[in-house]
Amino acid sequence: VVLVAPQGLGKTMIAQNIAHQAVLAGHSVLFVTASQLLLDLAAQESARALDRRLRHYGTRTTLLVVDEIGYLSYDSRNADLLFQVVSRRHEKRSLVLTTNLAFSDWPTIFPNASSAIALIDRIIHHADVLSLEGTSFRRREAEQTQATRRAKRKG
Repeated sequence: VVLVAPQGLGKTMIAQNIAHQAVLAGHSVLFVTASQLLLDLAAQESARALDRRLRHYGTRTTLLVVDEIGYLSYDSRNADLLFQVVSRRHEKRSLVLTTNLAFSDWPTIFPNASSAIALIDRIIHHADVLSLEGTSFRRREAEQTQATRRAKRKG
């Protein structure tokens, strides 16, 4: 599942709910932000340690949720690491991704278009892509709070 939407529309909450339902159904789940995942993988000091961590993210859990792809740009190494995780899970294990960018914008966060295209190709092969539209919940809440404060000051 890929959840695509601007900030504040509930992508993370939906992903957490999917993960929760998977746990209730008896599946193993790992929830991680894209930055946490890539920092962890990049911090591995040997090829052996990296391979162990790639297995951890790639095949050890039934469901891997990677939150917030697209909020940061990736260098070549991080793009390669993310591709390896997705490739290891491809057709073997479930994956939920959240992103604030349409796939057409992914080349802006990856160092070269070919890595973005290869990654997108693997991700969407069997995915349900859900695009959410609307106004940010946080923004609406902030506007309501401000309106309430103004009304109290006037009253």
